[in-house]
Amino acid sequence: MEGNYYQVPPERGPRVVAIGGGTGLSTLLRGLKLYTKHITAIVTMADDGGGSGVLRHDLGMLPPGDIRNCLEALANCEPIMSQLMHYRFTDGTLAGQSFGNLFLAALDGIMPSFDAAVASLSTVLAITGRVLPVTNENVQLEATFENGVKVVGESRIGAAKKKQQCRISRIRLVPEHPKALPAALTAISEADMIILAPGSLYTSIIPNLLVDGIVDAIARSGALKIYVCNVMTQPGETEGYTVSDHIRALFKHSRPDLFRICLVNSMPIPPLVAQNYADEGAEVMLCDQSACEALGVEIVSRPVSTVDSGHVRHNPGHLARELMNLHAKRSIRVVDPTARHGTTNRVED
Repeated sequence: MEGNYYQVPPERGPRVVAIGGGTGLSTLLRGLKLYTKHITAIVTMADDGGGSGVLRHDLGMLPPGDIRNCLEALANCEPIMSQLMHYRFTDGTLAGQSFGNLFLAALDGIMPSFDAAVASLSTVLAITGRVLPVTNENVQLEATFENGVKVVGESRIGAAKKKQQCRISRIRLVPEHPKALPAALTAISEADMIILAPGSLYTSIIPNLLVDGIVDAIARSGALKIYVCNVMTQPGETEGYTVSDHIRALFKHSRPDLFRICLVNSMPIPPLVAQNYADEGAEVMLCDQSACEALGVEIVSRPVSTVDSGHVRHNPGHLARELMNLHAKRSIRVVDPTARHGTTNRVED
């Protein structure tokens, strides 16, 4: 493992944009806030399952679940407030619904837009950085499988894929080309490092890239751009996928040079844990490095996983440390004591 290059205090840390959704993005954020206070999380708005789906259907609001998870990850509030945000009702018509979702729903009702509601809750929770919905438009996710069958609805894609027994060919948003939140585009343009977070390939990461303006903003940015690949394959989305399969899917839905670095896990997975995953149709991600390099992507392998209660996860601290080390190694940072941030120049290897 490479040495720890990162020596900058969080107040002067790099401007990091993390793009994704689900638990993968919130896990990444928990680690990043240890290293920099200048974080912008850009979150997919395609979720239509669980408590988020209920509120989306009943109130016509954008899905709050992934946003809530990111806010919790970056929160610096009193413990009781954190417990409230995470609390889920167990009885009655609210059974399964989280207080955090309802809090966002109430704010959405009194604020002029969903992103304004998110900003208000961010203030209440005293979060590190910012959390932004990728768009304020109401979108659905449609998957087309290799056999031509289509299904609409993020929560329906996994079951439909298992039924069709073939790979997902294409994902699109309905309606197509929703406008990106202007603040999200600005954050990307000002970033020192842009990270495509680990998470569900087709339902957490790619939907962000389908929002009008996001891919172009990433392409124009001079930031260090890194994709963090999942540790395990995901039943209902990526059975049998290798790392290069993930990269191909991302490039297919964006552009073939969106990023040049992919961070993969090198920590061995205990055999018993791997067998339990295999029983559920998942396996350790195979890193076919030569195929990735043929796509123009450098593979960086680091020990960033952990096993928690039998589940394989990215370790928030280890993942953030390795990303910060990569940024420090690949960039020269010149600190101006009169500026809020230093300036960053890329170093070409």
